[in-house]
Amino acid sequence: MDSIWRVFRYLKFYPGNIAVNMFFNILAVLFNMFTFVMIVPFIELLFGTSQAPESLPPFAFNQEYISAWLTFTLARYKAIYGLNACLIGVSCGYLAASFLSNLCRYLAQFFISPMRNGITMRLRNDLYHHITILPVSFFSTQRRGDLISRISNDISDIEWGVLTSVISLGKDPINILAFATALIFISPRLFLYFLIVMPVAAWLIGLIGKSLQRNSARGQQRLGTLFAILEESLAGIRSIKSFGREKHTINRFSNANTSYAKSMIRVAQRRELSSPLSEILITLGLVFILILGGFAVLDGELLSSVFILFVILFARLIPPVQSMVRVYNNLQKANAAAKRVFEVIDADESIYEKPNAISLPLFHNSIQYLDVSFSYRHTPDKESVLILNKINLTIPKGKIIALVGPSGAGKTTMVDLLPRFYDCTQGSILIDGIPIDDLNINSLRSQIGLVSQNCILFNDTVANNIAFGRTDYTLEQIKHAAQVAHADEFIDQMAQGYNTPIGDRGLNLSGGQRQRLSIARAVLKDPPILILDEATSALDTESELAVQQALEKLMIGRTCIVIAHRLSTIYHADEIVVLDKGQIVERGTHQQLIDRNGLYQKLVSLQSFTA
Repeated sequence: MDSIWRVFRYLKFYPGNIAVNMFFNILAVLFNMFTFVMIVPFIELLFGTSQAPESLPPFAFNQEYISAWLTFTLARYKAIYGLNACLIGVSCGYLAASFLSNLCRYLAQFFISPMRNGITMRLRNDLYHHITILPVSFFSTQRRGDLISRISNDISDIEWGVLTSVISLGKDPINILAFATALIFISPRLFLYFLIVMPVAAWLIGLIGKSLQRNSARGQQRLGTLFAILEESLAGIRSIKSFGREKHTINRFSNANTSYAKSMIRVAQRRELSSPLSEILITLGLVFILILGGFAVLDGELLSSVFILFVILFARLIPPVQSMVRVYNNLQKANAAAKRVFEVIDADESIYEKPNAISLPLFHNSIQYLDVSFSYRHTPDKESVLILNKINLTIPKGKIIALVGPSGAGKTTMVDLLPRFYDCTQGSILIDGIPIDDLNINSLRSQIGLVSQNCILFNDTVANNIAFGRTDYTLEQIKHAAQVAHADEFIDQMAQGYNTPIGDRGLNLSGGQRQRLSIARAVLKDPPILILDEATSALDTESELAVQQALEKLMIGRTCIVIAHRLSTIYHADEIVVLDKGQIVERGTHQQLIDRNGLYQKLVSLQSFTA
């Protein structure tokens, strides 16, 4: 239950709500108790089973004094106003106590509502915040559908577990304590008989709870797999249809859904077992009490009215006990979900910012890669693979540097190290002589613009996608950025212009249009350092030409690192760096590398032949 206790730490934000809730719960229990305590002396007086004392005995905090005080008070009321008035008075007192009890119950829930919903709100915010600051390497090992499941379904399970437990833990322990104290107060011996079956009940309920947690954890994992399959299917629906793999995808989803359903069936079966089991065990205790208490009444050791009150109060003890059993099982299920949530929250950030990190001044000199090596973290069953090996490169301000090479040469990894999507395994990267590890991460990334092959757009308007969450840009600035990116051509033809929604991931636009919006976003940011990661490789010839023109405008006056798939787009680069197997094997201008007749010349020949 360690994970669920971490959830309850969020209670520290709501001390006032907790205090008010406890206050009204205590009042509700006291008023509720009063309604039952009034029954016994009234029955005794009404049916003449006992005589009221002529005077009150000395005060003592026990059942005999309270019973005598109530009987004495009712007898005086009966003598003055008559039995009928006494009946009406007690009935009105019972009704008033019941009304006050339920009013206090409502007020207790009214003041606890902000807390039980606020806890899950804060937990969801913390989870999403941590997801956004985790390094790119984390997402290379996680399925997006599973992460979606954690922030949606797992949080919902926690919310349900917390909601039910907060309500129950705020009132049921008070009810149990109050009624148990009253039962001990009335007859300690009868209450002791009931306690005989409690250890057996606790042991059986504990077994059910452990089984419930195991099956809940398994079910949450399978639901994560189900979400992952759904997310992959939606993202790849065109491929599924083009290859005619609908049946395969349906079967895959159906199998995962069946596995999840089986887990949830086992969870439901075990959860539903606990309530009748607890009731059977409590009923067994009640049977002991009825038999032994009945013998005590027949032997004259216990008044019948007291025995009736004991049974009534014992019956009132059963619902809160059953509720606490349900809370225990709900918390076991929520604990399994909380483990999955905290797995993400506790995930190693990997990219750490030093406590005394400095802000990067405006870039003015050069970028240096000094003996940079990089390998992905190895797992116990796999050796680490060296992606980059002893990279040394200086990129002066205002120069265009192109990175080329075969697939898997390390080009994208090399540029990903600059904004610290990953950290170097060995060596260091310096900007104006300052190691990027010493820099404030936000100040570093604020001076770097990225236009990649897979441009990311959101289900929002054209203007909001270009501004990308910034509210300090004017519409004129957004329009100017679109003009530089050659995006104004198609935006002006849209029905709502810059206020036109572009659909999920910008699917209402063509590939070239999406890419030009991505370029406009970079233009608006106006970074001194620009990374172009195969920005035109997925486009047709016409779109490539428009995007290339936009990129050429964007690169003016900026330091650019260009990863090129189509080598014809980087002939104008100030220097071309050729990578192969994680190492720099050639560097120079286009003509110098052609004259060298090495790997670059081979790549150019292959593309010329293919063209």
